[in-house]
Amino acid sequence: MNEIQTINHEKDGSLLVLIPEGEFLAGSDKFSVILPSYYIAQHPVTNAQYARFLSERRPDQIDLDKWILLDKHCFVRQVGTSYEAYGGKDDHPIVRISAFGADAYCAWAGLRLPSELEWEKGSRGVDGRIYPWGDDWEDGARCRNRKTRGTEQTCGVWEYPEGCSPWGLYQMSGNIWEWCADWHYIGAYSKYKTGDLTPPTSGGARVYRGGSWDDGYNVMFRCDHRDCYSPSRRFSIVGFRVARTV
Repeated sequence: MNEIQTINHEKDGSLLVLIPEGEFLAGSDKFSVILPSYYIAQHPVTNAQYARFLSERRPDQIDLDKWILLDKHCFVRQVGTSYEAYGGKDDHPIVRISAFGADAYCAWAGLRLPSELEWEKGSRGVDGRIYPWGDDWEDGARCRNRKTRGTEQTCGVWEYPEGCSPWGLYQMSGNIWEWCADWHYIGAYSKYKTGDLTPPTSGGARVYRGGSWDDGYNVMFRCDHRDCYSPSRRFSIVGFRVARTV
C-alpha cells in the first residue's frame, strides 16, 4: 500500500486522501494517463454527513425531491426542520441520492465529485490492477456484494478493510455505486488514449462506478468498469464520495 496522507475537511468531516501527481494505467487495455495531484475521500459520504448537510441547507420541497428520496431504503429522515440518520446506520453510505443531490452536497461542503479518471486512479493505484486489492476476484470476499451481504444491504463505510485500494480508500468496489462528475460518453476512453483528457461537457446520463451490495457479477466490481444513468435517478444502490483539487 502507498504511503497515505490524509487531511480532515472541516466543513463536513470528510477524510481526504492525497493522490499524488503522476502516471497510472487506465481502462481495460491499460493505457497511460498522467493526472495532477488531487484529494479524494477515504470513504463514501455517510447518512450522518448527508443529514447534517440537509439540516444546515434546509432545502425547499422542490430541491429535496430533486436531491434525495426519503423512503424506507434511505436511512435519513426529517425531524421537524432538521434531519437525522436513524436505524443504527449513521456510518452507512447515503443512498437514494441523485447526481444533483451529490452536486448540491459538494457545493455546500466546498468540495466536488471526482472525475471518472480520478475515481479510477483512486481505485486501482498505478499498476493497472483489476480490483482495488489485486487481480483475483477471490469469490468477492473483499467487498460488499450480493453474496457477502447476507440478508442485509449496505454496510458501514469502514468495513472490508482487506478490500482497500493501494491508497487506502475503502469500498471502491462494492457496497454502493458512486456518482462521478462526468457526463457519460461511450467514446471517452478512446479520446483519453490520445492524451486529450477533457471530459464530456454534456449528455443524457452521468457516470457512476464501483458496483454495489445488489450486484453479483464480478465484472461490475472491476476498477475499469464504467456505467451510467440519468442524473435524476435516486437508487438504493447509488451514493457518492467527494474529491478536492489540490
